[in-house]
Amino acid sequence: MAAINAVGYDADLQSPSNSPLRAAVRRWVVAKAPPSLAELRRFYLDHRQTDPVAELSQYVDFALSVDEPPEFRWRYRQQDLAPDVQALDGLQGLLAKFYQEADIEGAWHQSQPAIDEAIARYHRPVVDALTRVNAYLRSSNSQQLGARFQIYVELLAAPNQVQTHSFRNDYFVLVTPSPDSQIDSVRHAYLHFMLDPLPVRHADALEKKRGLIDYAQTAPFLEDYYKKDFPRLANECLIKAVEARLAPSSARQGLVDQALRQGFIMTPAWADALVLYEKQEQGFRFFFPSLIEAIDLKHEERRLDNIQFATERPAPKIRLAEHPVEPVGPQKTLEDAERMYFADPPDLANAKAGYQRVLSGTEDKKLQAKACYGLARVALRENDADAAEKLFAKTLEFEPDSQVKAWTDVYLGRLASAAGEPQRAIQRYQAALAVEGASDKARQAAREGIEKASGRHQ
Repeated sequence: MAAINAVGYDADLQSPSNSPLRAAVRRWVVAKAPPSLAELRRFYLDHRQTDPVAELSQYVDFALSVDEPPEFRWRYRQQDLAPDVQALDGLQGLLAKFYQEADIEGAWHQSQPAIDEAIARYHRPVVDALTRVNAYLRSSNSQQLGARFQIYVELLAAPNQVQTHSFRNDYFVLVTPSPDSQIDSVRHAYLHFMLDPLPVRHADALEKKRGLIDYAQTAPFLEDYYKKDFPRLANECLIKAVEARLAPSSARQGLVDQALRQGFIMTPAWADALVLYEKQEQGFRFFFPSLIEAIDLKHEERRLDNIQFATERPAPKIRLAEHPVEPVGPQKTLEDAERMYFADPPDLANAKAGYQRVLSGTEDKKLQAKACYGLARVALRENDADAAEKLFAKTLEFEPDSQVKAWTDVYLGRLASAAGEPQRAIQRYQAALAVEGASDKARQAAREGIEKASGRHQ
């Protein structure tokens, strides 16, 4: 941030909402007169964006993709980097020189009082907001194994912005100076962190409600990516419904209606279903399939038939930029293979090839487990029970997440039962039931398997 401020990043420079630290660091760099500035300026101008929010966003992505100074090495393999980060390749060496020449470490140490003061302003409100979310979901971020949620308060950026950036399972929130509270935006990002995995995990059940996306197509101010991506639209509607339920009772219906008029057409359906969730005791992620089931398509179609979308876009005081990094490398290959596997009709040959590329092309144990699990399911579709059993067994040798692990045990139980080994089948089904975080559907399949295998065993 010190580097780009020194070579042309002047967005909202005259705003009274800027932190005084931004001007102080700019003066610091001018006084040091680092020789690398000319080369940095050329690089900056070559990668300039017309939208100042997008311009900041690409450098935030870069900063989250490199390790700490003074080397600024890539944290990930280069083929796994987001496209906007790959476009900034070469900046690492320039930053390394600038860091030394401008004594950025010295500026960093002198900046700590201002940074600590800004963080302190957010600490208690953020803790309170996130604690309320955890209480409502009957969960905690500690249950998001292998993932993290981190907030950065960036005082050298243009004011009045909140940016969210996601890399696989990691979510980062960047807040910049603002006279107004940005806690609602931070909470919104945290809800994404907590809830984003659910539509993916229950894609089959959610797919049955896909017809509702047609009603969103004429919403004038709804972003196109929501109109094309039903799980993403459904999840955003769910988050808005949860936010409404967390609001004072007098404001809830107004927030639901506002979201609906903006084009988030499933918000009322989720809000109604959340009332059912609140009356029972299961955690949110376990009850989520019941939320989906509670959505009555005919009822929602009647509700949406005469919808009147907003004709004016509200002017927000805060610039929001949600920037999920599209999957690249093995993650994208895996997602493409999954789409081919679930296609109608399935493209098993290309799905199999995709799973094999992931298995041999990454050292990420969780991705390897998912790829191996995919190959096992393909083998089942091809009626090769022996190969399927070996591949399911190999899946458990990696580091499968709870969903893959539970379903792998279920499949192994079914294979054992089909082979006339009911006792071994029961053991596998019991292993599936013991997996913490297994879906209700996997648990139900395991219980049904035990019942059938027990009958045969007797």
